[in-house]
Amino acid sequence: MSKASQQNTATDANGVSVIHTQAHASGLQQVPQLVPVSPGGGGKAVPPSKQGKKNSFVDRNSDEYRQRRERNNMAVKKSRLKSKQKAQDTLQRVNQLKEENERLEAKIKLLTKELSVLKDLFLEHAHNLADNVQPVGTETSTANPENSGQ
Repeated sequence: MSKASQQNTATDANGVSVIHTQAHASGLQQVPQLVPVSPGGGGKAVPPSKQGKKNSFVDRNSDEYRQRRERNNMAVKKSRLKSKQKAQDTLQRVNQLKEENERLEAKIKLLTKELSVLKDLFLEHAHNLADNVQPVGTETSTANPENSGQ
């Protein structure tokens, strides 16, 4: 720190140290720095809704506590059922996709065989046509009934 600035450290209710600095000569206002109180720095930030509740004692025999526990237990059951249902749905979808994949692979094999058979038939037919076709200009002499009598 420069000689012209001053530093004050205060700890707020959350257990976070806030360092306030004041600059004399620069005229700039510095932003407060948040520093965790614990040396490890591994503390979690506490939301404002839970800040005051941390130190309060909860009577486990009170009606409010019982109601909160019942609501929490129902929420946990609901969450677990939802998770279990989602896992079952996913497993069912996986099995459907596996069956569909097997059917499609069988169809591919069948269509590949069919294509091979049709290709062989086509090539055989094309080969037979090529053997039966004579080159142009080399006609065999056939008796022309109109010209043979003259």
